[in-house]
Amino acid sequence: MKQKNLYIFDISTQRQMQLLIKHFSSGLIRMSRKINYPSADRNKTPILEVLQKHIDHTVEGKVLEISSGTGQHLAHFAPNFPKLTFQPTEVETSLFDSIDAYADDVPTKNVKKALFVNVMEDFAKWGLAGDFDYVINVNMIHVTPFSCSIGLFKNVSEALKPKGLLFTYGAYANNGVLEPQSNRDFDRNIRLKDPNCGVRDIQDLVKVAETYGIKLVCIYDLPANNKCLVWEKLMENV
Repeated sequence: MKQKNLYIFDISTQRQMQLLIKHFSSGLIRMSRKINYPSADRNKTPILEVLQKHIDHTVEGKVLEISSGTGQHLAHFAPNFPKLTFQPTEVETSLFDSIDAYADDVPTKNVKKALFVNVMEDFAKWGLAGDFDYVINVNMIHVTPFSCSIGLFKNVSEALKPKGLLFTYGAYANNGVLEPQSNRDFDRNIRLKDPNCGVRDIQDLVKVAETYGIKLVCIYDLPANNKCLVWEKLMENV
């Protein structure tokens, strides 16, 4: 019997991942269901350390992740909070298989199957109850139009319980200052690909968040010139 070729891809970029999905769906390659982003492996532990400062691991609760990507983050976070139930979501349905594969291997079995969520749609269309204790959003804000940031805060205000927390991670400017040069280069490259996207200023996000009864409470400087922002829902509705 003729041996089929086995292709190995570096999927460290979005374009390479798209090519991988294309070849996989055509049956040309055999691989694990899991997709791996090296950047997610690098930042998952620093983000976890922030979560551990703010999440009470001793009581039961619910966590919603918006824009779960490959599923690597929740698979890393969930075993550290066995009393919490994690709900991954993603707008790219091609990533569901990877998200679910990571969830299946979580030893604490507290990660649910991926659900489709578009932050531009009203929360009522998400099919979820507004009873989450925490929401996590990693590396979405700078690679989407600002309207998605507005949709994020609007819908999180519906998803979270009062006093619930939102964690966002990525590159940010603050008060008009974007440092260091590598972040300015990063921002320029994003905007060359899509002028509607780019690194956002924290103060612009604060204005949007406050419109929906959400307040910025902490800023953490993390490795690779990224930040983790912690937000709190202050009101039932606005």
